[in-house]
Amino acid sequence: MPFSRRITLLAGVAALAGLALPVHAQGPAQPPAIRVGTLENGTVNWEIETIRRRGFDIANGFRLQPMILAGNPATQVAMQGGEVDTIVSDWLWVAQQRARGTGFRFLPYSTAVGGVMVREGSPAQSLADLRGRKIGIAGGPVDKSWLILRAWSREKLGEDLADVTQQVFGAPPMILNAAETGEVDAAINFWHFQAKMKARGMRELLSVETAAGDLGLDPSTPLLGYVLRDDWIAANPALAEGLARASRAAKELLASDDAAWDELRPIMEAGDDAEFQALKAGWRAGIPAPGPVDAANAQKMFATMAELGGAELTGGLATLPEGLFWWPE
Repeated sequence: MPFSRRITLLAGVAALAGLALPVHAQGPAQPPAIRVGTLENGTVNWEIETIRRRGFDIANGFRLQPMILAGNPATQVAMQGGEVDTIVSDWLWVAQQRARGTGFRFLPYSTAVGGVMVREGSPAQSLADLRGRKIGIAGGPVDKSWLILRAWSREKLGEDLADVTQQVFGAPPMILNAAETGEVDAAINFWHFQAKMKARGMRELLSVETAAGDLGLDPSTPLLGYVLRDDWIAANPALAEGLARASRAAKELLASDDAAWDELRPIMEAGDDAEFQALKAGWRAGIPAPGPVDAANAQKMFATMAELGGAELTGGLATLPEGLFWWPE
């Protein structure tokens, strides 16, 4: 049975059941739900669970309802099909969708990025030392971190990492394992896997944050955000603003309260205390400053990545569409 039809039928049954009960037996009306599509083991769940456990959603007039989906493509399909009200994605995908008329907008969630990691005993001390070496990369040839690091190499070293190294692309766990076993000489991974790599004794040659700053880009530009629809925001302004406030409240709590992290530890998949502490530090480092995204800074970052990523990255966009970034007034 299709998802939307199932929800509709269940809602109808619930409505009929309600008609059969006395008014006083139905209890107080619940606040409206905001359905957020997420992955079972996604780091977004750390914020979602904090919002729900601490009641930041109820305090802001809604119930945050997580809907577990099978993978990032599934969250995007659910968002496109209207089966969820929001997901977390990067603004490059949101920009492509908005340019196609979806009306999608971006509410900042995280600035977290990775870097180039090597084993502790590696002789490499800089990216220049990776010439002729093998680099494992999570996310594919148009991974944002990889593109920024390539741009840095071209400007600072006069050569493209893609031309002077051999690349191995794969899923984050595979890249982590390849780095640990020595199958690759260096690795670029998603931030939470990089946190685990650091906890296991690996070291960072160059962070994407540093590379972006060296290129004149603003490393505080959030790459990940909640995706919302123009028409949903217009129809539910209080809910949209409530989500933004609840997200900020969760971030402020997690930024300073270690006890809040102890509550999350069972869902964080930390192998030991060192990994737990590294994951906590990495998430905290990715908390964006409150306020809207600077569209000019984002466009500059987009242009840098587009030069190397081409149409596969941009979807044919030359500039980011107007109205892409949203922040409550």
